[in-house]
Amino acid sequence: MKVKTTVFVSALLAMGGMFTPANAQIVYMPPPEAELQVGVMPGKLESFMLPPGKYYPGTPHNYVVYTPAGYDNSKPLPVMIFLDGVRTFLDPKLETNVILDNLIAANEIPPLVAVFVDPGVHPTRSSDGQNRYERHFEYDSISDRYSGFLLDELLLAVSKRYPLSENPNDRAIAGSSTGAVGAFSAAWNRSDQFRRVMSFNGTYISMKGAHTLANIVRKTEPRPIRVFMQAGKADHITDLQPFGTRYAGSWPTANQAMHEALQFAGYDVKFEYGVAGHESTHGRAVMPDALRWLWRDYPEPIKVISLPFYYGQPGSEDRGHVFSVINGDETWEQVGTDYGTISSIASDMDGNVHFNDDSGNIWRLSVEDDSITMLADEQGKNLSMAIGANGRLYVAQPEKKLIVSYGATVADREIVADNVSASAVTSNKQGDIYAVESAQGVILRIDTRGKISTAYDGTDLHEPSSISMSPDQEFMIVGDAKSKFAWSFHVMADGGLVDGEPYYRLEMPEVGLYSENRSVTVNDLGQPFFATPLGIQGFEAAGRQGPILNSPIYGTVSAVSFAGGSKDWLYAAVDGKLFRRSVKSKAVNAGTITKPPAPPL
Repeated sequence: MKVKTTVFVSALLAMGGMFTPANAQIVYMPPPEAELQVGVMPGKLESFMLPPGKYYPGTPHNYVVYTPAGYDNSKPLPVMIFLDGVRTFLDPKLETNVILDNLIAANEIPPLVAVFVDPGVHPTRSSDGQNRYERHFEYDSISDRYSGFLLDELLLAVSKRYPLSENPNDRAIAGSSTGAVGAFSAAWNRSDQFRRVMSFNGTYISMKGAHTLANIVRKTEPRPIRVFMQAGKADHITDLQPFGTRYAGSWPTANQAMHEALQFAGYDVKFEYGVAGHESTHGRAVMPDALRWLWRDYPEPIKVISLPFYYGQPGSEDRGHVFSVINGDETWEQVGTDYGTISSIASDMDGNVHFNDDSGNIWRLSVEDDSITMLADEQGKNLSMAIGANGRLYVAQPEKKLIVSYGATVADREIVADNVSASAVTSNKQGDIYAVESAQGVILRIDTRGKISTAYDGTDLHEPSSISMSPDQEFMIVGDAKSKFAWSFHVMADGGLVDGEPYYRLEMPEVGLYSENRSVTVNDLGQPFFATPLGIQGFEAAGRQGPILNSPIYGTVSAVSFAGGSKDWLYAAVDGKLFRRSVKSKAVNAGTITKPPAPPL
């Protein structure tokens, strides 16, 4: 993409070979599309005020809706949201509505409804007070609050007057500066709703967490998002401070890091890196081509590529890469129906999978024909299950304070332990059962005779919540729902757990204080995978975080388990639904002890 520029410099510039001072005023010439072309009819702009809602209480939002010339409201149209819409994108410096007029008239982008929304301002009781300005809270935050506002309040209000497509492929979002962070975060958190992002001069720095986005993007399974980025190498850069003028970071460096992360992860991304500063003329100059690029091939859906172009090529490194775990051309598939709540998944040596529902039923998924049958009912809620070395299904029933086991039928039932309120269980080859007693914060060991002992007194754990063993059964992995760390303990010959370390550092949800990990599964490489609100967080056996797999659908992953059979599967539960996908590693079982390969160090 070539853009004509005019440079105004305050200092005298020598001819040829001279440099432009970092604080020079650089202005890009407007593109032809910023002026209404001959024969093109202008679209319509209508102003509205959105009253306060639940996401930003007490805070109204002003917005303007653009509809193209000849707008027909008999059918839903694609929609593009512009953050800082009125104050920035409708400003004469950008002429966004005129650019839309010209591109739509030329059939270079589809006819669409554009929503130009400004950040909210919470008013004071009187003019003697200072308003609360919500811009940074709305845009710089990287939680899903703003995407919820867009979906549940803004677009809901707009759609009452203007029919809008609900297809995520038909939804784009744009922002400049802090608004660019808001735009990307909205799509990142809800890629099931937004698929196209235009980011101008993005503030991906340490103001409210956006500096973490590049790292998260780099190690997370790619999402179906197309991203256009624009930035300038003189953005908040001066001769006096060539390292950046702001405490929170360097805009040029942050945008380059974000671009590199998107490239590494395999996104459809384009980056226009210019020479200007934190200004709008470069964005205006590239906007027509940016919009063409974002909407190219429409209505073909935006998809996740099955493999980055470099993966597996000579010189590339797959260590810790998400595609070292998953098969990129095979995504999640739902199994069964809606079960209300699934708190545990357990697979046996043959690959049969057991899971529960919120009615206290236990279900069995057959590896032979994928049929699902009920194994037992009236078990209570919040069950935890594990398959023992003897092939029996061990079920912790916290409501009943029981741990029971089942054979092939419900009639083959044995009580393993009573007066134990366990939230997670696992077992070893010797037949011992380890149970997490969350209320007491301890880990219990129940031997084959039914004797209960304390394997670990819980001194360093806040709320132990998940448990699994390494393939060689030398180490116990324990998740802690009220911490950002999961623990590794050495298993002694007598079954005790010693030498505990906060070995695995989980990425934390932006909202909330805790990891809320409730389930963990381990593969044959000794790599644990934790079910969390951010998806399924994987780790190298040596403790470093590896890939983060996306949740099958929007929501918190409540349970996870590897399983074998004709294929190697990873099962996950979200919002009461069971999903699976093929993976490149194998499940382990309590009856087999194997030494995993040495992890990379």
